Amino acid sequence: MFVAPDPGRLRLRNATRAVVGVAAAVAVSELCGLSLTASITGGLAALLALFTVTDATVRDQRITTALFPVAGFPVLALATTLHGIAPARDAAFLAVVFCGVYARRWGPRGHALGIFAFMNFFITQFLHAVPAELPELYTAVGLALFAAGATRFVLWPIERHTPPAAAPPALPGSGLARPTTRQAFQATAASALALLAGQLLSEERWYWAVGTAWWIFVNTASRGETLVRGFRRVLGTVVGIAVGLLIAIPLHGAPVPTAALVAVCVFGIFYTAAVSYSWMMLAVTVMVSLLYGLLGVLDPGLLGLRLAETGVGALCAGLAVVLVLPVTTHATNHAWIQRALHCVHAATAEATARLAGDPKGDPAPHAAELELLLGRVRMALAPLMHPLTPFRARKARARQVIELLDDCAREVRGLVSVAADPVASHDARLTAACQRVQAAVEALTDGGDVSVGADAPVATEPALAHLHGLERALTELARPLRTPSGSPWVGA
Repeated sequence: MFVAPDPGRLRLRNATRAVVGVAAAVAVSELCGLSLTASITGGLAALLALFTVTDATVRDQRITTALFPVAGFPVLALATTLHGIAPARDAAFLAVVFCGVYARRWGPRGHALGIFAFMNFFITQFLHAVPAELPELYTAVGLALFAAGATRFVLWPIERHTPPAAAPPALPGSGLARPTTRQAFQATAASALALLAGQLLSEERWYWAVGTAWWIFVNTASRGETLVRGFRRVLGTVVGIAVGLLIAIPLHGAPVPTAALVAVCVFGIFYTAAVSYSWMMLAVTVMVSLLYGLLGVLDPGLLGLRLAETGVGALCAGLAVVLVLPVTTHATNHAWIQRALHCVHAATAEATARLAGDPKGDPAPHAAELELLLGRVRMALAPLMHPLTPFRARKARARQVIELLDDCAREVRGLVSVAADPVASHDARLTAACQRVQAAVEALTDGGDVSVGADAPVATEPALAHLHGLERALTELARPLRTPSGSPWVGA
């Protein structure tokens, strides 16, 4: 819970850079004499620019950052113009929600621009901005994006030396079965429910319910993932409100300590996002409490309302994901596991070809893709492995699947390293072992019988040992993946 691996101190460096970039954005706004509302808008824009841009290359990251005004400025103008016209404002907000989620079909860039567009509408509600403030808000956002870009690409260009891991291609589909299309309808339905319920709780702060519903659908693909994410968001908010009561309220909006604590929260958001959604939400909630203190409107009742709106938003997201074009956890698990198994086979075939003397055989790309796919499998299986899950049998099977797929990945990495050795000799038994691995993968994906070969691993032949390890892991996978229909595993 408190300690997570940070290879290369990448999370630490990203979090520290985020503090520098957001601080620079706010400082520039203050030096230009902009209002507090504009400075907060600029700081949040810088945070989003540093948080959401995850393109695979630095060049693409620069393009995405440069496109933020294209996505954000029209939405900012629309939101301020409609701020006092509730029916039109609500309809426009739901349209932004749909388009923002639908844009994820265009990969990391569409994902980032969709979030930025949504958050510009959300920030306008949070700050109660009006059309007269629009030129100042444009200036603040423009300066903030420049400051964030300068920090990211000039002052501290981490991605030049450590590019972000590429995301595996999304699961295929067409029409309403396409994940982005389905989620666009789900998120819009959830946001519509949250908007109505949120306004029943508060005519002024209803937008927190919509924001909760929106963010719960980010980086989720199944019913189980969405429900678990909603639980974690509520948990983080509850703890964050308790911390806000102890820290933010006694400050009474004092600028210097509030700014210092906001910097700590920004660091916490970036440092914990990759490992704990609950911890990230704690940092977000405390930061929001501090910002409300700066605006002079913070009190215990407001924090209580924030919790109620979050609960409403999470409930609406849960209802939408269950009732609107639902996709079960099992269906998502099955699809990602199938892709991982096919990747194991491809890597094995390429490695064997390389060992047989084919210079075109290259298993390394498939091994790298397998690591990414296993990350997605872990995410898909996470709902079944949640500490509070009452389904112990499902949890045990999910854990077994992950362990065995990790074994497969380890053997594939070993096979790749052996194949990369230019003096590695070819053993005729490699072809037979590769064929058995192929047969095991086909049996697991097509429903046939899985059987292990009789050959034992030979210590003097590392490639053969790795192939035998793959056979064993694939054979053992048959048990957790072959639970009959109607079992707890299938119904998850």
